Parts: sequence; structure tokens; C-alpha cells
Amino acid sequence: MDMQLDPAGDDLPLMANTSHILVKHYVLDLDVDFESQVIEGTIVLFLEDGDRFKKQNRSVEEACQSESNKGCKLGMPEPCHVPVTNARTFSSEVEYNDCAICSKGEKDTSDKDGNHDNQEHAAGISSSKRCCDTGNHGSEEFLLVLDCCDLSVLKVEEVDVAAVPGMEKFTRSPELTVVSEELRNQIVRELVTLPANRWREQLDYYARCSQAAGCGELLFDTDTWSLQIRKTGAQTATDFPHAIRIWYKTKPEGRSVTWTSDQSGRPCVYTVGSPVNNRALFPCQEPPVAMSTWQATVRAAASFVVLMSGENSAKPTQLWEGCSSWYYYVTMPMPASTFTIAVGCWTEVKMEPCSSGDSATETPFSPSEADFRRVGVCSHMEYPCRFQNASATTQQIIPHRVFAPVCLTGACQETLLQLIPPCLSAAHSVLGTHPFSRLDVLIVPANFPSLGMARPNKDKTGHTSDSGASVIKHGLNPEKIFMQVHYLKGYFLLRFLAEKLGDETYFSFLRKFVHAFHGQLILSQDFLQMLLENIPEEKRLELSVENIYQDWLESSGIPKPLQRERRAGAECGLARQVRAEVTKWIRVNRRPRKRKRREREAVFEKLLPDQLVLLLEHLLEQKTLSHQTLRSLQRTYQLQDQDAEVRHRWCELIVKHKFTKAYESVERFLQEDQAMGVYLYGELMVSEDARQQQLARRCFERTREQMDRSSAQVVADMLF
Repeated sequence: MDMQLDPAGDDLPLMANTSHILVKHYVLDLDVDFESQVIEGTIVLFLEDGDRFKKQNRSVEEACQSESNKGCKLGMPEPCHVPVTNARTFSSEVEYNDCAICSKGEKDTSDKDGNHDNQEHAAGISSSKRCCDTGNHGSEEFLLVLDCCDLSVLKVEEVDVAAVPGMEKFTRSPELTVVSEELRNQIVRELVTLPANRWREQLDYYARCSQAAGCGELLFDTDTWSLQIRKTGAQTATDFPHAIRIWYKTKPEGRSVTWTSDQSGRPCVYTVGSPVNNRALFPCQEPPVAMSTWQATVRAAASFVVLMSGENSAKPTQLWEGCSSWYYYVTMPMPASTFTIAVGCWTEVKMEPCSSGDSATETPFSPSEADFRRVGVCSHMEYPCRFQNASATTQQIIPHRVFAPVCLTGACQETLLQLIPPCLSAAHSVLGTHPFSRLDVLIVPANFPSLGMARPNKDKTGHTSDSGASVIKHGLNPEKIFMQVHYLKGYFLLRFLAEKLGDETYFSFLRKFVHAFHGQLILSQDFLQMLLENIPEEKRLELSVENIYQDWLESSGIPKPLQRERRAGAECGLARQVRAEVTKWIRVNRRPRKRKRREREAVFEKLLPDQLVLLLEHLLEQKTLSHQTLRSLQRTYQLQDQDAEVRHRWCELIVKHKFTKAYESVERFLQEDQAMGVYLYGELMVSEDARQQQLARRCFERTREQMDRSSAQVVADMLF
């Protein structure tokens, strides 16, 4: 390898050689086993070599795009099942700690549903012992490098796409009559570049190809962060097989998925997204430049629901008694980190039948060849884009489903279902066309990390090698997850710009920006540059990309404009009302305990949740609050029943003033709101109060096995 990285360091390596070869489409066929806490199966990769996409890069750059590559298009056939080879066909002599050399492709011995035995293998990620060239120069063999960790890779083979009936239409060269590597690669090249209006056909061919027999096993090697694949005699990316199948299984301790229980105590598993994205779920190309599409068939026990970040509203297909299959796909090329899966015993919460006029806007919309027509010009790589369909552009409320644990279905019915349609409608009115055709909402388990999907994910956060490999600075440091200051500053920057320019100007720009850059990867300077170019000179008010970067993104601390906004906000009516209530509580706290009758004379105003947060923050500044005052505070606002933000401040007050009778509220918060509880653990330990420290350790022991790994590591460092 051309990069020597310390796996014990804080930096997360992106090892994939995306400068040489790109994955254009993934086909996954997986089984979820809750007893062993393993996801296993196959993934088929359809590749495009560097010479082709570099030419596309140049044409895209000329069109002022920030990303490259002609996209993949796919459709929606019946659920398909990729055959899974019987594990017993493997030789026990294969060495998985070196470049594995396997025998010629075996025949498929599975049944038609892909059911196979669960014989275990000792294969796994281990230290690489052989260094292979990752480029297309010199006399050494070409090496495909994929981002991968915490996986047991069992076998890699080339897929014989030429054996699939009907694929001869993708062979342009008459002289390619003999099945060869060149013929198979030409078929894949033609397949991945089918025009967007043939996306259904393309998806169908992807499915057929993924089920084709193998035509030779490939050599592979693994190390801590990558899977490296090569073929004897293939010296360039052009010569390397463009369709390969990888047989693998996840590990229970893998860092891309969390096996846990939902709020009803039923088992579930979901993608974490942090800190290693999806590389412990399937071998992939992590750098965002590797935009790809995917389709996936996932099997699980019939009592489970499988949800994925696909574009179709999947329904279960019963394979045999006690086992169901779910099928999802996407048509928009996106980074592999956006792939998500969640499997659990959830219930779909449905709206009560009504006679409202919303039904017309909620009609399921699925683009077809007939209605796919251009209504505007898009700058992204080609795919069946909703912005180019007149019906989609006017769809205010897209179809949506809500899933929740059984114990929370009532609350979802009462509140959440009522909020989604107006939120979707508001998003459409501000930003325009919804980029996706549907939405699934899942009430995630208590240990879901609130900033789990917010990890920086850029391919130029560190030195980038000629192969495309790079690092994400501090990507493996668990403490960084709880220090996402840049995301908060970014939010307030957008608010600042909106107030500076006025809502009409700002929202008009946002709509134009989304239309111009949808389907593309962008940088913050793209956003700011376009903003300043699209507002009148008199409204720029000395704003520039340079001074915005300096004031908001590159300087530490609270930006001066935000400080001024805070001072101005302190004078608004809602804030003045809170200050008046704070004064009342301070007065109550100073009264002698015996004067209960006068205490009851105090009349407190009803406050909004945001006002309650501000009230409690002001009271946290008080050196002492009596337990009697805290009891009154809890009773007046029913603090134990408020949202998590309010209850977090309430727990801080409890800890600060050692209000022992309310310690139950702290225990509940640490167990039910684990992602927000990390700071609270610190408060309990800093107090140096034996009872509070005991409470912290007791709660951690109860939840550490279900807790997000990064959170658990940070808390453990605090407690022990």
C-alpha cells in the first residue's frame, strides 16, 4: 500500500483506490440472524475503470459540476434472491491472513431461496502480509482496494455476466464472440451507462447478473481497514473484472451496526453510521466521490420488519414458514455512507381514516418510462431525477410510513402522525421538489447516538494519495462526536444569513440552490459563493466568502454576529417573560421555609418548552436552590414529563443541588436518553459525591451493553 497508517490513532483511513476504479452499483443479498448477531450473505459490485470515468470527470468539470461520473439507473422488478453458495464447498486449507488463493468457481449448491447452512469459518480481517500495487502502472498486478473492517470475508469471485440470457445486446464489438474478460467488462460498461429512461430494465439486468455463476475465484487479502482484491494477469483497472461477488459475514462487535433492544424490550439492529460508516456492514468505497446506486434483498424472521434507505415502500414476501424477504433499491447515486438498515419488531402506525383533501397529494408516485420527461436542466450525473418530472415537482406531501415499538404506537398516533404532512408541505414550499419519492420514519432505540450521522465525511480532510486514499482527521476519536461545535455554528450561520438578507430573499435563494445542486456533492464555499452572487449588491452588507469563513467557520468561540443576536434576543417578549419568572423563583427560594402560605401566593406563567429550557439554565446559575424550591419547580411545570432538552436541564439542577428525592429522574434519563446522558455522567462524577458516583456507575452497568460504543467508551473513561 502507498499509505502507512496507525490503526490505533485517531484518524480514520479511507483506503479505497477511487482514483483508479469506482463502484457504480451494489447488489446485496443478506440474512439477518439475531441469535448469532450476524448479518451474512453476498454483495456483487459493478465497477467502472479509471480511464472511462476520468474522461467523464473532464466533461463534468467543464459543465461546472463539483462531482463526476455518469450515474447508474435502476428500477423495480420483483424481489430477487441471489443464490448463496453452501459454506461447506470451501477448502479448510485456505489461508485468510494472506492473499487467499481459492480454487476455480464451484457450482451453487443452495436451494432456490438462498437458504444455506451456518457452518462457521475462521476467516476474518487480519494483518496484511503482502504489498501489492494499487495503480495501473508497472508490471505488478492491479489491486482493487475496498474500505472494510470487522468483517469475515469468505470468498471473492468474478461473476460471469456473459452467461446471462439477453446480455448479448450489450456487446458492441462483433469480433468479441468468444467469452473473455474483455467481453464481460464491455457488458458491464454498457450496463452501468444505460440512459435514465431505461432504469427498470437496468435494475432487472443487475439482478440477473448478480445471480450468475462465478467464473473464477479471485485472490484477496485483508488488513485492519481494507479488503484488497486482485486477479492474476490483470495489470490495469481496465483488465480487472468489472463484476465481482464477495461472500462475507459481519461480526457481533462490528462498529457499523448495533444489536440492541427497543423501548418494548424486543431485539433490533440498526446501522450506527459512526465512527466507521458502513465498512463493517459491507465492503465498499467510503470516499464520497464514489457515488453509487444499490439494490438489496434482506431476509429475517417473519416477526421482524426490515427498513432501509430505499426509494420503494417495501413489503415482506414470505419465503417459507417463519422467514420473510424484503427488497429495496435506490436510483440516485449517493455515497456508500448513506446506506442504512434497521431490523426490529416494529409496528407500522397508521393515520385514522379521514376525508381530508390530502389524499391526492399523498398518492404514491413512481416514475416510469412514459412520464419521465425533462422539465428543466440538471447538472448532476444522469439518473431518473424527480426534478425532471412535472408530476413530482408539484407533489407537496410524499407517501410516508411511521414505525415504532409497540409501547410507543399510541404517542405516535396522537402527535407524530399529525406533524409529518405539514412538515413535508412546508419543506416543499421552501425548497421545492422532494428529492425522494417516499419517506420512512422510525422511532429509534434509546441508545441511538443523536449525532451518530453527523460525523465529518469528506474525502479531502487529510492528505490524498494518487490512488484516492486519504484520512478523516480525528475520525476515530470518540470524544469528537460530542464536540460537534461546527454543526451548531453552521446552523446559527444559516439563521444569521436569513435575518441579514430577509426571509423572502433567503428562501428564494435556497430554492434556487437546491434546484441547481441537487444530486451533487457540494462544499460550503459553493453555497456561500452562489448566495452572494444571487443577492442584490445593496443586501450584501459587506458580506464575503472570506469574512464569513473567518468569522464563523475558522475562528473559535461564539462569532461576534451571534453574540449581538443573543443580546438582541434577550430583549424579545418570550425572553422577558422567562426573566420575570426567574425573578419569582429566586424570590420564592429566599423565603423562610415556614412561610408556606405566602409561597402558594406566587402565580407562575405557563411556559413553552424552549422557555422552560431558558428558565432552568438561568436557575442553574444560582449558587443554591432549596429542595423545597426544587419540589415546587418540578410540581409547577411537571418537569418529569417534558421533552428531553427540558429534562436534561432539570437533571442538572438535581445533580448540582443533590436533590436526592429526584434521583429517580436522573436514572431514568441516563437509561432512556443515552445519547444525551454523556454530559450528565460527567456532572455526577465531578461532584465527588459518593452517592451520585454510585448512581452513575449503577446506571452505566445497566446500559453499557446496549449503549452506543463511542458513548460507552467516553463514559467508561469518566467512571473508571
